[in-house]
Amino acid sequence: MATRKTSDAEPFLPEGRRTLPKLREAAAHCQGCDLYLHATQTVFGEGSTGARLVFVGEQPGDMEDRKGRPFVGPAGRVFDRALEAAGIARDTTYVTNAVKHFKFEERGKARLHKRPRAGEVKACRPWLSAELELIRPEIVVLLGATAAQAIFGPSFRITHSRGRPLESTLAKVVIATAHPSSILRAPDEEARHAAFEELVEDLRVVAKHLNEKAK
Repeated sequence: MATRKTSDAEPFLPEGRRTLPKLREAAAHCQGCDLYLHATQTVFGEGSTGARLVFVGEQPGDMEDRKGRPFVGPAGRVFDRALEAAGIARDTTYVTNAVKHFKFEERGKARLHKRPRAGEVKACRPWLSAELELIRPEIVVLLGATAAQAIFGPSFRITHSRGRPLESTLAKVVIATAHPSSILRAPDEEARHAAFEELVEDLRVVAKHLNEKAK
């Protein structure tokens, strides 16, 4: 395993036969980009190797950075509510992020989310690729623009393609939708409710594909 800092996570991936525990252990020491310098810890994916459904978000938030688990903060609670409304059990899925370290700016005592640069997303891509190669899910759901553009490139727009199957080698079905955090940023309760219902509707499409493939 590499011991020097690079602009790519690839040298930090474990050699030999890979497993999720081995990937998680190796990722804890990743210095593939500068984000490790300020984050509390690497936040790796969570779930089973046998998961049929994988969710990919943007990056950990403040709570995730502190706890070391994906989607456990405010956006995670929205995510859990949306999954429940769509009839998807989170413990049957695998949840991860395109970027494994929290990028933020400090405002007083608060640490505010800062969108990762394209180079940081690219540097972290080997971890996501390794996760997906091990799990080989039937369905991948990309939550938000950063996750979707990490796969489909910078010209991809969620608004044009959300909620419908997309052509990809990642899985038989790939669907992009809004990130749960976007619901929290909506200007008022009515807008938040509408955004939440749109997310749930997209997840119901995912659940339908999941159920069809189970037959």
